[in-house]
Amino acid sequence: MARERFEQEMRRLAERIQELGALAEAAVLDSVTALRRQDLAKAQALVQADRRINEMRFELENEALMLIATQQPVAGDLRALAAVLEIATELERIADYAKGIATITLTIGTEPLLIPFADLTRMAELACGMLHRALEAYVRGDERAAGAIPNEDGKVDALYEKVYRELAAYLLANPKAIDQAMRLTWAAHNLERVADRVGNICERVVFWITGSVEEMTDDSGPRRS
Repeated sequence: MARERFEQEMRRLAERIQELGALAEAAVLDSVTALRRQDLAKAQALVQADRRINEMRFELENEALMLIATQQPVAGDLRALAAVLEIATELERIADYAKGIATITLTIGTEPLLIPFADLTRMAELACGMLHRALEAYVRGDERAAGAIPNEDGKVDALYEKVYRELAAYLLANPKAIDQAMRLTWAAHNLERVADRVGNICERVVFWITGSVEEMTDDSGPRRS
């Protein structure tokens, strides 16, 4: 009976992780849309909505810790609960990147944007696609799928480098545009970091299922800020 209850609680935690992940994914996509459209009302709403995501993270952590304290989980169960704690943290940080982009939108305001937004939009789509599939792999317990997803990080890194070079070139020709150029570079950096966080989630999924530690994120990639 105790085992059935534990498994039921773990399924519920997985559902809450999916819910939190959906909110984080939507926040990232919406933040880039708000920046592209210079939708200040949407950006402000995203900043305010981040509080609920933070609350959900701590609710999940509390529930996972209660299970550890009351259910005497064995090794595999402990890894599963550790995965909940780690993934919830990564999702909350991903949402923080979205909040950062929304804050950039508010700072830029209605000032004409320096560059087209196709690359930033594509970065957001790629990173969020990785996130969506990483959480699907978590729910299914699919270590093979989780292990493959971080290989896509290079596409996001390449787009980040492209955006960085475009903004640097624009800044050389227009030094007075430094404030917006730096803010847009930081927005691109946030999207690149979203993909890195997805890699961390995938690492945790593989560790939960297999018990083996495997480094999947390449921290030697571009870091400009």
